[in-house]
Amino acid sequence: MGRFHSALNWVVTAIFVAASGVVYGKLFFHASPLYIGAVYALFCGMPALAFERRMILPRLNRWMHRLPTPAFIVSALIADFALIAIGFAVAGALLKSLHLITDNWAEAMLLQVDVYIYAIIVTAIVVFVARVRELLGRDVFLSLLTGRYRNPVQEERVFLFIDLVGSTAFAEERGDLKAQQYLGSIFGAIAEPVRRHKGAIDDYIGDAAIITWPLERGVKNARCVRCVFDILADIEANAEIWLKSYGRVPRLRAALHGGGIVTAEIGVDHHKIAYFGDTVNTTARLESLCKALERQVLISADLARRIELPEEIAMEDLGDHAVRGRDQTLGVIALHMPREHVRKAISNGQ
Repeated sequence: MGRFHSALNWVVTAIFVAASGVVYGKLFFHASPLYIGAVYALFCGMPALAFERRMILPRLNRWMHRLPTPAFIVSALIADFALIAIGFAVAGALLKSLHLITDNWAEAMLLQVDVYIYAIIVTAIVVFVARVRELLGRDVFLSLLTGRYRNPVQEERVFLFIDLVGSTAFAEERGDLKAQQYLGSIFGAIAEPVRRHKGAIDDYIGDAAIITWPLERGVKNARCVRCVFDILADIEANAEIWLKSYGRVPRLRAALHGGGIVTAEIGVDHHKIAYFGDTVNTTARLESLCKALERQVLISADLARRIELPEEIAMEDLGDHAVRGRDQTLGVIALHMPREHVRKAISNGQ
């Protein structure tokens, strides 16, 4: 599912880039067929965007991002110019070879300054929108864009709290900088399973991540539960890489709970979609029970009743427990995946 969304994003991006070429053609070359501008735009814009996303020349991209800001800007302009010029030349050669344009070879293949400036502007717009979408998350970005939560809304959501075990000891041992790199790698490993199961990372608090789904989406096909065990399986599948990079394999604790909350857009200079209600607090308290109960994954009995769990997931009823800040006790269930199923999940992921 994650690959599908990624492919869909690229299709939408390609349509926008092609449309920008059509607009350019209509503005400056009225007699030219619309597809001419679309072809040039795709060949100019898509390589630059692929480079920005590190899909081509990833080492060069990483090297550029390590440069001081002035040097990075200069190198980025040079790289974009080269990619756009090459794309323009390829598009011109293709169209000329197919006798779709009557320009001479030089006019067809040599990038003009005005075309370069226009291509840079379109690419910058696409990159800016993509960066904002990544910063906020897909669901939050769309919600802010449409104003869905401008007025508070009552709804039901599933929350997943994932916490890293031993982060303080790691920081004391390796230093804050290495600890931050460690956390960044862990949060990066969490991101793909979350996308795969249609969740949204709401926030990072210290060494914990908060993930959420609309309740109906989260319980369908046990997405929220599968997400947890996919994260754990992915980390175990890359155990050797973790050991080589950080000297240890991350150990995580996770808790799932769902129910009614109030969702609202808050803030003035900095806007955010915020969730209010007992459900969020209860999930946080449930996660803290993982340590006391010596279990890695816990789910509230209320949420478990609404999910048809996969056959490979085993349940262990731990009874009712008092939760700090809540008058009523909470039914708690531990979730486990037997070792043979863990190995199968790892091999499927590979």
